[in-house]
Amino acid sequence: MKMYQDIFYALLKRWWCITVPSRLRMSGVSVGYANIFYGMPIVSVVKNSTIRLGDRVVLASHSYFTALGVARPCILRTMRPGASITIGSDSGLSGVVICAANSVKIGKECLFGADVLVADNDFHPIESAGRRFAKHDSIESAPVVIEDNVFIGTRSIVLKGVTIGSNSVIGAGSIVVSDIPPGVIAVGVPARVLRVICK
Repeated sequence: MKMYQDIFYALLKRWWCITVPSRLRMSGVSVGYANIFYGMPIVSVVKNSTIRLGDRVVLASHSYFTALGVARPCILRTMRPGASITIGSDSGLSGVVICAANSVKIGKECLFGADVLVADNDFHPIESAGRRFAKHDSIESAPVVIEDNVFIGTRSIVLKGVTIGSNSVIGAGSIVVSDIPPGVIAVGVPARVLRVICK
């Protein structure tokens, strides 16, 4: 039975790696070389916005292919014209949600654990009047930059205006609301530096 299951998933993986890039390109996504897709991500690209995947990016949208499983497929979404999402080469993301009204830039060789959320905007205004019906262009946003070789633990949240320095680790379940320097472990709600791991 296990042999048949392995064959089924091997064929499914091959089918995704053939069909997903062409579907993403039809949606307006720039797809790099030798990307791997475990399942079909959900992607929406607003007119005059961009989503770019570097070479050898891995998007895991199916629980069979990642140890922790995922609560949902990867979701990549731009929310207004001029917005951009860039994922650097050799990065791996599992069940990740990235929403950009401005800019989300992820460096090379980053690793995002299951169900991480990255958003560069508040989604709704803080002011109470008309909050429910506000348009995306009136929502406050600020770019998010995640530098090279950052590891973000499962179910962490990275919010607008944050830069996470290269080689840093964000502990599972953390909420990042301010900049994190390079080469540290940061954990908690809100995330704070625990210790330095490299200089």
